[in-house]
Amino acid sequence: MWKHIASNALTLMVVALFALGGLLAWGQRQYTQAGPLAEPICFQVERGSRFSTVSDELAEQGAISNSAIFRIGADYEDLSGQHKFGSYLIQPGASMQEIAAAITTAGRSTCGTEINFRVGVTTAEVIVRELDPATNRYNEVVSFNPAEEEAPEAYTSITDRPDVRFRITLAEGVTSWQVVEELKAADFLAGEVAEIPPEGSLAPDSYEVTPGTERAALIAEMTERQTAILAELWQARDSDVPYASPEEALIMASIVEKETGVAEERRQVASVFVNRIEQGMRLQTDPTVIYGITEGRAPLGRGIRRSELRAETPYNTYVIDGLPPTPIANPGRLSIEAALNPDTTDYLFFVADGTGGHAFAQTLDEHNRNVARWREIEAEQQQQQQDN
Repeated sequence: MWKHIASNALTLMVVALFALGGLLAWGQRQYTQAGPLAEPICFQVERGSRFSTVSDELAEQGAISNSAIFRIGADYEDLSGQHKFGSYLIQPGASMQEIAAAITTAGRSTCGTEINFRVGVTTAEVIVRELDPATNRYNEVVSFNPAEEEAPEAYTSITDRPDVRFRITLAEGVTSWQVVEELKAADFLAGEVAEIPPEGSLAPDSYEVTPGTERAALIAEMTERQTAILAELWQARDSDVPYASPEEALIMASIVEKETGVAEERRQVASVFVNRIEQGMRLQTDPTVIYGITEGRAPLGRGIRRSELRAETPYNTYVIDGLPPTPIANPGRLSIEAALNPDTTDYLFFVADGTGGHAFAQTLDEHNRNVARWREIEAEQQQQQQDN
């Protein structure tokens, strides 16, 4: 009898183990397979929320099929309770495993509201924008100039929200003085910058920050990033470029940055200046003259005077030979690449062509014809403005 009971008990145990194994396998499939979400959503994790609450909200919004399996799976991967507050873009069909990783590992919001403080060449601008999960594109809510306009409610009402992301963006060609001055208007930053960083030492790029970030720390990050970019590109330079050091290449890159806003032209513009250096010609570039006048502290706002073109200053490349002593702006990566890997051309001259780009020439006669054409275009544009 006891043997019969023991045999039945063993049979039941085996069945139970098989059932448990099947249940575990089913749960694992549920955790790793594509989820039920049909449309992307922006899911918000509130500060201080419990993991069980988060899992229940995910189930309510249709992102997961079973909150209990989600919690068990996350616990098995040591992710339970590791969630971080913020807003997260969850794509259609995302598995529980992918969602758990998104809200626990990255620590950065991937959707929702973003405040972007943009330092431009002429002014700063604050842009508030929202990510549309359906298109995965940001829509602008409001923008304003913090130096000239009062912050609108659409900005002031959200700056304390924990899920809002903050970003500082530097445009290519800004000067170091401009960066330091404009950052003073970023009211979500803290502290002061003791001195203006060397010209050209800051990387035009996008920097994610948090409220209370020290301005000096942000400047240090910009400097570190530019140093790394210059070192990387210097190693990959054309062996024939006529620069004695990375610093000289940075000076040339800043000139290229200020001479053209057309990305496709950068290497051509760089080739013109390289050709002039190799032929012993002066660079004769207006942006360096302007920097000598303004010291990078403001746009000139007028044409260059003849007396300024004749004045002997360290930045007047109509008078001095070779490069000016420092960069004249903070060049972006593409301009540094262009300076270090210019096109191979015979061009020695260029002038605006009326399209936003430039007409290039090999000879002075050809250049003079291009200049004459540009004067005609200028006159036509001025006449059109008067007529309007």
